[in-house]
Amino acid sequence: MVNFFEGLHPVLAALLVTLFTWFVTALGASTVFMFKSLNKKVMDLFLGFGAGVMIAASFWSLLAPAIEMETGIYTWLIPAIGFGIGGMFNIVGDKMLDKSLALKNKYEDSSSIKRSILLVSAVTLHNVPEGMAVGIAIGRAAMGTPDSSLVGALLLAFGIALQNFPEGAAVALPLRREGYSRTKSFMVGQASGMPEPIAGVLGAVAAITLEGILPLFLSFAAGAMISVCTGDLIPESANSNKNLAIVGVVIGFVIMMTFDVALG
Repeated sequence: MVNFFEGLHPVLAALLVTLFTWFVTALGASTVFMFKSLNKKVMDLFLGFGAGVMIAASFWSLLAPAIEMETGIYTWLIPAIGFGIGGMFNIVGDKMLDKSLALKNKYEDSSSIKRSILLVSAVTLHNVPEGMAVGIAIGRAAMGTPDSSLVGALLLAFGIALQNFPEGAAVALPLRREGYSRTKSFMVGQASGMPEPIAGVLGAVAAITLEGILPLFLSFAAGAMISVCTGDLIPESANSNKNLAIVGVVIGFVIMMTFDVALG
C-alpha cells in the first residue's frame, strides 16, 4: 500500500487518505441504521488510541520538525507562536459557537438540542487540524524532508480514522434520539468529517509550495491537535472508562512514536 501512495502526487495522496478518514466517520455514522447505542468501552478505547497517536504525532511529526526548520537564535519563536495559535483554535471556535447559539432563542429552552448542535459543530471544527496534519505529513514525506516518512503519515491517518468511527456514531446517534430520521442523522454525522479531505489537500499544498512558512503551519496543526486531544478526546474517553482510555492513549502514543523515530 505504501508503494501505491509513493507513486501518487502528494496532493492526490493526501486527498485519498483523508477521504478514507472521512469514510470511517461515515461508517461510524451509519451505525444509526443498526443500533440505538454502541459499546462504550470500545468507543473509549478507539478515542484513547486516536488521542495517543495524535499526541505523539504532534511532537515527532509536526512540532519538532518545525523547530528544526527554523534558523538563527530564536528557533523556538515561530513554532511557539504557531503552537499557541493552534492551541487556541478550538477554544475560540467553541466560544464563538456558544455565543451564537445563545443569541438564538429557539435553542434556549431545549438544552438537549443545543448539546447536539454543539457536538456536531465541535467534531466538525476539530476535523480541520486533523486533516491539515495528515496533508502536511504526506506532503513533507513526498518531498523527502528529513525526519518525515510516508509510513508515519499513513499511521497518523489510521489513528485519526480509528477515533473518527466513534465520533461519527457520537454525532448521528444523539440526533436520532432527538427525533431526527435515521437518514438525516446519518447525513449530518458523515458531513462532520468532510472538512478533513479539504484541510488535507490544503495541508499538502502548503507543504510543497509554502516552505518558508511551513514551520508555522506545522506548529499550528500540532497545537490544534493537542487542544483536541486534551479538551475533547481524552476527557470523553476517560469519562466512564478511565483505565481503558489510558491504555488506548499509551498504546497509540508508543506505536506512533516508534514509527516516527524508527522510520522518520
